[in-house]
Amino acid sequence: MMSAIAVQSVKMVTANMLLSVFFVSGALACYSPSLHITAPKNMEALNGSCLLIPCNFSAKSDTEFNNARTTFGVWFRKNVIFNSSMVNNSYPMNITGDLSQKNCTTLFSRLITSYTDTYYFRIENRPFLATAVYDPLQITVKDFPPSPRIEISGDLKEKESVAISCSASTPCPHSPPKLTWNLQQDPPNNIEENTDQTFTTKIQKTITLSDTHDGFTISFSSTYPVNEGREVKTVEERKTLNVSYAPKNTSVSISPSGLVSAGSWVNLTCSSRAKPPASFSWFKNSKDGAISVAEGDFYSVKVTSVTDIEDYYCVATNYLGNQQHYG
Repeated sequence: MMSAIAVQSVKMVTANMLLSVFFVSGALACYSPSLHITAPKNMEALNGSCLLIPCNFSAKSDTEFNNARTTFGVWFRKNVIFNSSMVNNSYPMNITGDLSQKNCTTLFSRLITSYTDTYYFRIENRPFLATAVYDPLQITVKDFPPSPRIEISGDLKEKESVAISCSASTPCPHSPPKLTWNLQQDPPNNIEENTDQTFTTKIQKTITLSDTHDGFTISFSSTYPVNEGREVKTVEERKTLNVSYAPKNTSVSISPSGLVSAGSWVNLTCSSRAKPPASFSWFKNSKDGAISVAEGDFYSVKVTSVTDIEDYYCVATNYLGNQQHYG
């Protein structure tokens, strides 16, 4: 186990390394641990699109930050890339939040893959100058959007109503993806805010399941506009429904078929379409009611009269129901 002295040494070395990087790069006029931001730790963006960075900051003491003073926000990676006090910045960023209300929400536009890096935020509220060095933001810019998500709530069995939703990450709600699927035409796209203040675009539909939905494949696509809408990037996701249902189309086949003579043997075979597969039981009608005669899908009976075969029937059963058919 690492000793307390060793742990302290590691912390001092780490702090010194951070300070060295900051001063050498010229990114900081003053280093202070008294600033913290609330923002996602990791964010993904799409090459050619934009990224909305939800951001709020807090000072160690209310006496340090004064919202009556002019406040500027600064973003940097190895060097300063954006300063709200400047008209022309090297990166296409804009702080859309109200800095006087400690809102540093930022719109990062026209991202390219080389922008993938760790970013830091700083406040200039002179004489208060501070950088949130312990709250870095990792931005990863990818060439392709993330796969959409398909969620189904409810039991996948016939006669049950289930909510089917498809959602796609929306790094930039100013330029959201267009969602489509094969469940309905032109579904309404809803943009929802997540608990971390990022956004998701979602479509949803409630359907009542039947046996015909078993094996049905939901095809869902999300199309993202890039390069200011001149191009699009589309990603698809599929999910096949696995629906349980009671026995359907229960039938009995007779061998040999056609007319049979009294005293001969006839083979009866019962089949049914069911999920999970059905179990089979055979019954014979009598003057005292139905009598159970066998279990399983196959039963042989010795015919005593030409109409005797009509007294036999099979019942197909699973946990969702049953269905019968006469021979």
